Amino acid sequence: MSDRLSGLGAAKWAVHVEGLARASAGRHVTFLSIGEPDLPPPASVLDQAVASMRGGRLKYAAGQGEQVALDAIASHLSRRSGQDVSPDQIVYTAGTQNGLCTVLMTLVQTGDEVLVPDPHYATYEGLVAASGATFVSVPTLPEDGFHVTAKQIEAAITPRSRVLLLNTPSNPTGAVLSQNEIDEIGEVCERHDLWIVADEVYADLTYGAPFCSPFDRPQLRHRTLAVSSISKSHALPGFRAGWIAAPLEVTPRLVLVAEAMLFGSQPFIEDALAVALSQRHPEVERLSAAFQDRAHQLVSAFDGSTAAKARMPEGGMFIMVDIRETGMSGEEFAWKLINEHNIVVMPGESFGNGGAGHIRLSLTNDASVLREAGTRIRAAAEAVVANR
Repeated sequence: MSDRLSGLGAAKWAVHVEGLARASAGRHVTFLSIGEPDLPPPASVLDQAVASMRGGRLKYAAGQGEQVALDAIASHLSRRSGQDVSPDQIVYTAGTQNGLCTVLMTLVQTGDEVLVPDPHYATYEGLVAASGATFVSVPTLPEDGFHVTAKQIEAAITPRSRVLLLNTPSNPTGAVLSQNEIDEIGEVCERHDLWIVADEVYADLTYGAPFCSPFDRPQLRHRTLAVSSISKSHALPGFRAGWIAAPLEVTPRLVLVAEAMLFGSQPFIEDALAVALSQRHPEVERLSAAFQDRAHQLVSAFDGSTAAKARMPEGGMFIMVDIRETGMSGEEFAWKLINEHNIVVMPGESFGNGGAGHIRLSLTNDASVLREAGTRIRAAAEAVVANR
């Protein structure tokens, strides 16, 4: 059997898996570990899925995607960017993860390098390894809000570099790259002829920092592939409904890989995605406002603490808490929280070396639960520091 993904999976989620086991055994556990929206999705999107199923939309779908979905995605991106996006530039995917895998399988091969800012989402190493390419971390600093710079990226480039994988807003850090930062990074990619793969699943969840996509920048669209879904924005992770937006000449190559993986999707879900992107939904607006309020509530629980420090995220649905003053790793502190306080968090080290000495907290609980959990986490960190 292949060992290309060995060590890149379950260990990252060990604390979360242990929390699930304890909850199944009847113990009360507070989960701040996974980014699964807890608020209801738009009713009209669900209604469309049901209507399409009952209407017979249950057969094989086109490999690139059903026309109604491609048109809706292209219109959505055209409105966002103010530039025309053709449906021929879109490939429907089974969520963002499937989209990223499709893109990397299309763009790289064994011996190529993919540059990834660190900290990074936990599955990125596996995605790159599955494509046969080599994963290259680009370190960022907590003191810079984990914003990757053009200089840091250029320092990591070698003759084998082919792709820069960006995630903005970032999971886990909440960093949102500005237009100026995107343009400077784009200049580096132009000089070194790198593809830009943009994971934009949190694009609709920003808190005062305007979202900017390299796909929306005219000078970068020819080398950018933007990947996203309605999993987070519309609270529909189980639908596995997403897309890739790409330069026109790349789309046929993406379709070849997509058909080798899934050979189409569910037409009734594609119909539902079209409604999700074509209409305004009060549920979506409430979700974004709720996550912003929750972030403020949770961050405020750490105000004034030197043992556990948190800053307001610029986007996404997570907060990184710096616990380096405790002298513990994020992994050690996460196990302490579950064992002594029944709070489940993600160790920062699950997201790369750049997450060391941090924990990641999700915003997928009521504000009162988050604030109470934050107060307990702060107290635990302060107790460790006091007893050092």
